[in-house]
Amino acid sequence: MSSRGSRSNGSSPQTKICQFKLVLLGDMAVGKSSLVLRFVKGQFDEFQETTIGAAFLAQSVCLDDTTVKFEIWDTAGQERYHSLAPMYYRGAQAAIVVFDITKPDTFERAKAWVKELQRQASPNIVIALAGNKADLSEKRLVEYEEAQTYSEDTGLLFMETSAKTAMNVNELFLAIAKKMPKTDTQNPTQAARHRGVNLQDPDAHSTRACCGEN
Repeated sequence: MSSRGSRSNGSSPQTKICQFKLVLLGDMAVGKSSLVLRFVKGQFDEFQETTIGAAFLAQSVCLDDTTVKFEIWDTAGQERYHSLAPMYYRGAQAAIVVFDITKPDTFERAKAWVKELQRQASPNIVIALAGNKADLSEKRLVEYEEAQTYSEDTGLLFMETSAKTAMNVNELFLAIAKKMPKTDTQNPTQAARHRGVNLQDPDAHSTRACCGEN
């Protein structure tokens, strides 16, 4: 897929590039891969294949004069792959822990992932909790207030999302990007190769993968 330039917002051409490793964790079938697919390609597949081990994708978002490039590791949710997870979250600067709002057991599993990250991952890792499948709110079994209170108590970002309708998907990654330290800078001359979509632009309806990294 060809790269798509970010929309101009009048910032300096000397765009700063910051690159971060982001990992997705959560139980199987909560929609981790669907969230990534929606963010990177602006697509949703009702019959998304199960991830084996982990999948890698990349996408960038633009914040004023800074382009934040996410290297995204989408991990498998099956229990037999749990032992591989540290290999993917080791060195990650951000993590999204996903649960299904219609399945309380996935929320409890998400809490276990958060504890593991806080105990074993990088000390300054930014952790976001995503209550996915918000389009199935009539089948909700995890209340928004319960997840919000838990997130506030544990210092997490929290949003309910829907990979199917795109609700809060871009907003989640944008919120994480704003939390990242803007010091991991690449050569500004590389900016054009790594530019993504400016999620603060109201005309940016969906994102696309940059530089063929999908």
